[in-house]
Amino acid sequence: MLAAVRNPKLAEVARGRDNNLNLIRALAATAVLVSHAYPLSLGPGAAEPLEGFFGKSLGSLAVDVFFVISGYLIAASFARSESLAQFVAARGLRLFPGLLVSLLLVALVMGPAVTSLPLAEYFRDREFLEFVPKNMLLVSPAYELPGVFETNPYPAVEGSIWTLFYEVACYGGIFLIGIAGAFRDRRRLFVFLAGFYLAWAAYHFAGLDLHPKLDSLHRLSLPFAIGTTFYAIRDRMPLSLPILAALALLTWLAHGTTAFPPVLALAIGYGTFWLAFIPRGAILGYNRIGDYSYGIYVYAFPLQGLVIWLWGPMGPGLNIALALPLTLICAVLSWHLIEAPALEMRRRFGAARARG
Repeated sequence: MLAAVRNPKLAEVARGRDNNLNLIRALAATAVLVSHAYPLSLGPGAAEPLEGFFGKSLGSLAVDVFFVISGYLIAASFARSESLAQFVAARGLRLFPGLLVSLLLVALVMGPAVTSLPLAEYFRDREFLEFVPKNMLLVSPAYELPGVFETNPYPAVEGSIWTLFYEVACYGGIFLIGIAGAFRDRRRLFVFLAGFYLAWAAYHFAGLDLHPKLDSLHRLSLPFAIGTTFYAIRDRMPLSLPILAALALLTWLAHGTTAFPPVLALAIGYGTFWLAFIPRGAILGYNRIGDYSYGIYVYAFPLQGLVIWLWGPMGPGLNIALALPLTLICAVLSWHLIEAPALEMRRRFGAARARG
C-alpha cells in the first residue's frame, strides 16, 4: 500500500490541471532565454551552458522538455476531441494568435524604431514584406528585418520560432495516426509507436544526414514520441524516484556513445513527468497566475537583441538581467490579452457545437 502511494501510476495523478506543467514550461522557456544570451551577446559560435557535456545546449534540453510534454498533451487532446475540426481548431488557436501578435509588434513597432534605414525604405524592403507571412507559415522562417540590429553581435530579430514548424509536424503525426484509429485501439497505437522507434533508430544508428530539416525532425520527434508513449502507457507507468535515479545513472553511463541521445531523451521525459505530477503543495499555486511559457518563448529573442541595441555590448549575465523582466511583461500581457481569450473562444466553439 505504501509503495502504491509513493509510486502512483501516471494516470492516477494526471487527471485535471492540478500539476506543475505550466511552471515547468515557463522554466524551460526561461532556460531558452538564458541559453540564447550567449550567442546574442558574444556572437555566433559562443559556447552555451551545458553544451560541452551533453552535446546539447541548455536551450536544446529545454526544447526537449517542451516536446515531451506536447507529445503527451496533444495525444490526450486528440483522444478527447469530438471531431477532427475541433482538434485542428484547438491546436491553431493555441499556436497562431500569440505568434501573429508578437510578429506584428516586432515588424511594425520594434523594427521601425531601431532600423538604420529610412522608414519608407524599411517598409518597402522585401525582408519586411515577407517577415510576417513567412514566419506564420513556419516552413522557412525569416529571422532578420532590414537595418535592424545590424551592429549587434548576432544581427537577428527572431531565433526561437524555428522549432514551431517541427511542433506542427509532430501534431500532423498525431493527426494521421489518430484518423487511422490509433487512439481507439491501444494495440494499434503501440504498432505505430514501434514503427516510429524502429525508423528513428535506423536513421540514428546508421548515422544518416540527409537534410537539415529532416535531421531536426528526427531529433525533436523523439521526445514528442516519448511523451505520446507515456500517454499510451499512463495507466501502467509508475512515477518513481528510484526509476528516475536509474535513468540518470544510465544516461551517465551512456555518455559518449551512440546510445546517449535516446537515453538522455528518455531520462528528460521521465524526469519532466515526475516533477510535473509528484511535487505537491504550495508549488501548485503557480497555476493560478496563468501559462506564460509561450509568451516567454516568442518574445525573449527579439527583446534580448533590443537590450543590446539600446545599451551596447554586454555579457550574457547582464543580457539576461535586462531582457527577462521585459520578456515576462510581454508574456503576461500575451497570455491575458491574446492567448487565454483565444482558448476561451475554442471552449465556446466546442460548447456551441455540443448545444447544436
